[in-house]
Amino acid sequence: MQFQPYFRNGLLERYEVYNYGHALEILHDAFSVEWQEIQSCLCGLTLTMADLKKAGGNGSPIPQKFDDLLYPYGWREIRISGDLIVKKYPRQSAQRRGRFSDQPYEIDTIQGYIDGHNIDFLKNRVAFDLEWNSKDQTFDRDLLAMRTYFDCGLIDVGVIVTRAEDLNDIFRTTTDDKGMLLIKKYGASTTWMGKLLYRLNSRRNGGCPILAVGIRKECVQDDA
Repeated sequence: MQFQPYFRNGLLERYEVYNYGHALEILHDAFSVEWQEIQSCLCGLTLTMADLKKAGGNGSPIPQKFDDLLYPYGWREIRISGDLIVKKYPRQSAQRRGRFSDQPYEIDTIQGYIDGHNIDFLKNRVAFDLEWNSKDQTFDRDLLAMRTYFDCGLIDVGVIVTRAEDLNDIFRTTTDDKGMLLIKKYGASTTWMGKLLYRLNSRRNGGCPILAVGIRKECVQDDA
């Protein structure tokens, strides 16, 4: 598939892209406004060497950069919860093949059947998650959340942004303020594209179309 017609000039030089379930076509054709906003975010993202040296998790400035770029467009972090209501309908006749009643004889409610699934950014029917440097099992949580939102009819497509492998070229030759190579912080068991792709190839996203975007080293600029 040729990706260039779907992207603004220059983006494919800065990001690697993997398309599952025709996610890119869905974004381009059905959610053109949201897709343009995502591309504006990707165009506006610039990482510095100082950003890379900061601690991971809540100490990293990189998630805040995405907040600053997407929140003005109305994207918001969302968490859902839901109960499952099960209705039991009896047959109207004692015979095995009698018609079922229109009224249930019993209704059961399973509280919290869906609970705790949060997504970093949601707008319209598009979900967007960023995983910069978490444990790689975080991808399982993200894909389950997007799959659940999709199965519930809340979204039609998801986007996951993470690190591309070629950032390791920088991590192997750069030290933090304590003199430690960055590659020790951005290890193989953290969130990067290789850990996401094998999960997508094994369809852990279920039926939810996913566009996987990897931040390449071209997004990093030298500190002024």
